[in-house]
Amino acid sequence: MERILQEGRNCWRILPAKRTAFLIDGAAFFDAFFWSALRAERSILITGWDIDSRIRLFPEEEREGFPPILGEFLLALARRKKKLHIHILGWDFAAIYVFSRELFPVFRLPWKRHRRIHFHLDGKHPLGGSQHQKVIVIDDSIAFVGGMDLTRGRWDTPDHQVYDSRRLDPNGKPYGPFHDVQMAVDGEAARALGDLVRARWQRAKGKVIKPPAPTGSDPWPKELAPALNELKIALVRTEPAYNGRRAIKEVETLYLDSFAAARRFIYMENQYLSSFSIGKALADSLREEKGPEIVLVLRAGSEWLEETTMGVFRAKLLARIREADVHGRLKVYFPTAPGIDGRGINVHSKLMVVDDTFVRVGSSNLSNRSMAVDAECDLAFESAGEARMEKTIREFRTSLISEHLGVGREEFEKVFEAEGSLIRAVEQLRGGSRTLVPFPKEELSWTSELIPDSTIDPIEPIDPEKLLYEFMPEEVPGKGPRKLLRFVIMLVVLIGLAAAWQWTPLKDVVNLETISEAGEYLHGTGVAPLIVLTGYVIGSLIMFPVTIMIVATAFMFGPFSGFLYSLSGCVLASVVTYGIGWLLGRKVVSRLAGSRLNRLSRRLARHGIIVMTTARILPLAPFTVVNLVAGASHIRFREYVLGTIIGMTPGITAATIFERQLEAAIRKPDLYSLSMLALLGILILGAILIIKKRFFAGSSEGVKG
Repeated sequence: MERILQEGRNCWRILPAKRTAFLIDGAAFFDAFFWSALRAERSILITGWDIDSRIRLFPEEEREGFPPILGEFLLALARRKKKLHIHILGWDFAAIYVFSRELFPVFRLPWKRHRRIHFHLDGKHPLGGSQHQKVIVIDDSIAFVGGMDLTRGRWDTPDHQVYDSRRLDPNGKPYGPFHDVQMAVDGEAARALGDLVRARWQRAKGKVIKPPAPTGSDPWPKELAPALNELKIALVRTEPAYNGRRAIKEVETLYLDSFAAARRFIYMENQYLSSFSIGKALADSLREEKGPEIVLVLRAGSEWLEETTMGVFRAKLLARIREADVHGRLKVYFPTAPGIDGRGINVHSKLMVVDDTFVRVGSSNLSNRSMAVDAECDLAFESAGEARMEKTIREFRTSLISEHLGVGREEFEKVFEAEGSLIRAVEQLRGGSRTLVPFPKEELSWTSELIPDSTIDPIEPIDPEKLLYEFMPEEVPGKGPRKLLRFVIMLVVLIGLAAAWQWTPLKDVVNLETISEAGEYLHGTGVAPLIVLTGYVIGSLIMFPVTIMIVATAFMFGPFSGFLYSLSGCVLASVVTYGIGWLLGRKVVSRLAGSRLNRLSRRLARHGIIVMTTARILPLAPFTVVNLVAGASHIRFREYVLGTIIGMTPGITAATIFERQLEAAIRKPDLYSLSMLALLGILILGAILIIKKRFFAGSSEGVKG
């Protein structure tokens, strides 16, 4: 097999390591981290997509005199080791994750209990991107890289029992079986990973971390047996273009180069499958008369929000890849275990094996954003013809597939050798209670075409200049119709709810009677205004669509009270987020607005009521984004509130009217009621288009500044 890894093309550096090991599933990774951290003398560097101080590293109540809780463990280490500095760099996460993460790291409270524990949230990434690298480096002597963060829901064993009393989140809530993989390396590869984390810390916080002085001790745990000794490890990155730094797309390039070099088989496990470039490369390979078998192990049965977004993208891409499989060389599976009731084990791993001569493990998903938008880090190595390395890669691949099939490694290897085909070996052995199940061919509804992949799974960082350009009524941008498409999606979703409530079990849980009863109950308690207003404020803080809140309010309280509650809630929410924008100031909000903020501020100051009214009437930008930018601008508060009231009133009125027809469609979903609902939606959309056309035609020149 030809060499795949090339420095400067598909990897950052190729460096020697004395040892490497594969850590399959969270229990192995957490144990290795614990034992290695115990041996730390000068430095522990941790960076990740999510870090939770409340997780348990091990099930016991104590180990070697140390507590099992991550935050308490690191605090005890810092107190015991006087020269040890611990740096923790998390992602300054998006608002939609606020309720699924530890709250207080936002204020750094769990990590401010010792002066040598340093914590920071990394916000130095483009709009829509994230810090997704999962790297831990100890004394620059050992590093862990892979798909796992030190956060909740990750600990599990290869048994993946459906019910495991040890598998609890920090709130004591059980979670399902979870599969992931990490790699450990030492030597120069570990030192380079330390450099990577230190550089990221400097960009994020503006402070330099000095490399640790040599300690003379070895933090590699004696409990961790190396899989290989004396090899060369490639460090592979994605770094989006940001603040003058060029984009680095080694992750994507290495995937494509690996596919092109494959001869016998490609084996991949991944959480997602939505990357356009990956899908095209796989399809091209499958169309070739002679090419490698491709076996994909993916996650199935994730949460509803993920299934309606990334799940839709996966279904689209899989349909195209399967269509290209004219020679029958593709199999797609998900792993399951007894008692899961058709749902799969949560596959979170991001790994690849090619021909038992090449392997990679890391943080990168097979998604568009992992190729260009999120910061990623993978490790890879190839055998270069060495039998010992091919043996290790084969054993790693066999361990993974045997775990999924619930069979012994020797049994799988025997069948694989006899069949000479990865697909035939899997097909012959699967079918038990613990097994690999063919991934279903998912039916795509017509609404799947309306999901905006350009914002959920973008192929490049979202340009804030374009966002503001579309927001401002200075000119009529060519992308205006696509902005209005969001409104169309909202109408379609609401129409779909009418059918969902009538023809699915949802009608037995959430129906007009229960919603009305809830509204009447709240009315009777006298606290309805407080609850509704609080809901609008919270909704705006997490960027929940304001149109849905308006329709839900009308459902619960009827047209008149619903209108008053909605208008009051929108005004209060806009005032709160305006205040946040004002407090954050131009420097922080400029992360969203970029160099156009000063010009936007002058326009708002000169034409505040006109601009605010227009932004409220027309679906040109998210409600919360408008509020934050206005708060950081020069607009007068009085004009801001007045423009909000004037601009929101027609929309709330239309939404309330729309709700009455939606209610009629839910009660009696016949052709007439659904047609009237669709007609009303079209009329509302038409009115918006007319207003947009006439306003821009008559005032676009007048608001230039």
